[in-house]
Amino acid sequence: MASPPRLSRSFYRRPTLLVARDLLGQRLVRLERGRRLSGWIIEAEAYIGQQDLACHARSGRTERNQVMWGEPGHAYLYFTYGMHWCLNVVTESKGRPAAVLLRALSPAEGVSTMRRRRAQRSTGASGVARSKGLVDGPAKLCQALDLDRRFNDHDLCAPQARLFIERVPTAPRRAVLRGPRVGLNHVPEPWKSKPWRFRLAPGDVPRLLEEESA
Repeated sequence: MASPPRLSRSFYRRPTLLVARDLLGQRLVRLERGRRLSGWIIEAEAYIGQQDLACHARSGRTERNQVMWGEPGHAYLYFTYGMHWCLNVVTESKGRPAAVLLRALSPAEGVSTMRRRRAQRSTGASGVARSKGLVDGPAKLCQALDLDRRFNDHDLCAPQARLFIERVPTAPRRAVLRGPRVGLNHVPEPWKSKPWRFRLAPGDVPRLLEEESA
């Protein structure tokens, strides 16, 4: 069966809040030596411009965040806490720094590889991680898919892309929960409480993914 079409540049060249909400239920795919590792996006957060004091762009353009000023539809990976990578997708227009952080997936393909990698990172030894909680955080997602600085500025829309997002039916509005972004303990209001985190209601995830794969 043919794979679904990939999200085009026009999908990302829209207001960040719309992109973040519409990414729910889409399928993130990593190609690796002819194999597919993938998962449905079930949680995402929006970060919008220099005025957003939770956004990396708040202090201006730097070597670390310069990808955010580029073309929409590129991956922005950053290193945090001296040990974790996090994956974002750049949105809106060139010169307007904004992105969506991918916070969690529901695993679809290559699950055994994801479990092995997560176990190695968690224990420092070979093993197999439990499926529950496998990719339910941005650092776990990058560990499971082996994403790091090599994919920073990777064009998700290029025909030869090794990392991209496939278009599947958007999750219905009734299944989407909104709330404040995670981990902004030192960010002032109103940015700390902006309801810019989008996620699928846990009870809806299995049913929605079953409908998509039917």
